[in-house]
Amino acid sequence: MFVAIENTPRPYAWGSTTAIAELQGREPSGEPEAELWLGAHPGSPSRIFGGSGVGFPDLATWIAHEPDSAGLSSGRLPFLLKLLAAETPLSLQAHPSPEQAEAGFARENAAGVPLDAPHRNYKDAFHKPELVVALSDTYDALCGFRPVADAVAEIDALIDVAEGNGQGLAAAELRGLRERLEGDDAEVLRSVIEYLLGSEVSALVSAVTDVAASAPLTPAVDTVRLLAEHYAGDPGIVVSLFVNRVTLRRGEALYLPAGNIHAYLHGFGVELMAASDNVLRGGLTPKHVDVAELLTVLNFEPVPVPYLEPEHVGDGVELFAPDVPDFELYRMDVHDDDASIDIQKAAIAVVTRGEVDVTGAQGAATMTAGQAMYVTPDETALTVSGDGEVFVATSRQ
Repeated sequence: MFVAIENTPRPYAWGSTTAIAELQGREPSGEPEAELWLGAHPGSPSRIFGGSGVGFPDLATWIAHEPDSAGLSSGRLPFLLKLLAAETPLSLQAHPSPEQAEAGFARENAAGVPLDAPHRNYKDAFHKPELVVALSDTYDALCGFRPVADAVAEIDALIDVAEGNGQGLAAAELRGLRERLEGDDAEVLRSVIEYLLGSEVSALVSAVTDVAASAPLTPAVDTVRLLAEHYAGDPGIVVSLFVNRVTLRRGEALYLPAGNIHAYLHGFGVELMAASDNVLRGGLTPKHVDVAELLTVLNFEPVPVPYLEPEHVGDGVELFAPDVPDFELYRMDVHDDDASIDIQKAAIAVVTRGEVDVTGAQGAATMTAGQAMYVTPDETALTVSGDGEVFVATSRQ
């Protein structure tokens, strides 16, 4: 069965005012439209079109009352698909492992913290690994700690600039930071991040911001300038020196597992994650920040930029499949030839370019850019024809 779904974009302040509206071919609302949630997460379940024959207002209600007809005998859709449009940087954050999420959720329940409390960290008992595929020409992000030596080189260069400009106080602050960077990478990163996020470091933040304003442009300097523009005085500005900066091109992807420190900076993309809303924030946001809890989930080992390379599984078909059971993502790009995939699991499809016909074992639908469908497992396979691009999310198990 093909079930047409829709939702209202989340109006987070960092969202683009145009990207999602332009994809859907409608007039912008005039307000930020940050995320379009396509799934059954209770925070914003997708609405079901009245003519679908399902008889329920949204996916969450349908799955809760008739899990078998929705093709989910477990009673839960394990993934959440989003369109994410960032005009300005998001918070510096990480997500918990399954064990950390279960323990944190139980702990806050036992403490009587309401589920909708703004200071609640764990909204559910599930982990939240995620991937993002760029739809815009470029998509900028911070993701994962980089080797300390790379940060040292950046800081040494800033010291040279400060001394050359006669910024003696700023140079002294930077040398003080530099002195903290001796030893094993993971131990140094744990110590310095705890210091930066848990101490009074306003003078250091000002020093980094002021010196970067006249420093030669590097990706790290560019990040400092961008973050200072939107979050002046936030210690996350200095933390960014220790995190990989990446610019994706359209169609490129990142995978962010549990514990990976990250912040999306700017761009429009398709995001797929485990169906959870557990976010531990350390800065760059007016939302709740819990440094102590963030430090318990962070992975302090330096990592390369966590690109996720797709597997080519057929003509016009790429598969993004990280090693988690909750989700995988197909990208189907068609022009003159059809593209097909076998699924046999509940899925959600969203069109990100053009107009296509989607055909399964029993049903069919014509979809245009910005439209989405929930697909039940009895369709078993999907064939896409026309001229367009479709992303299909499903679980791996």
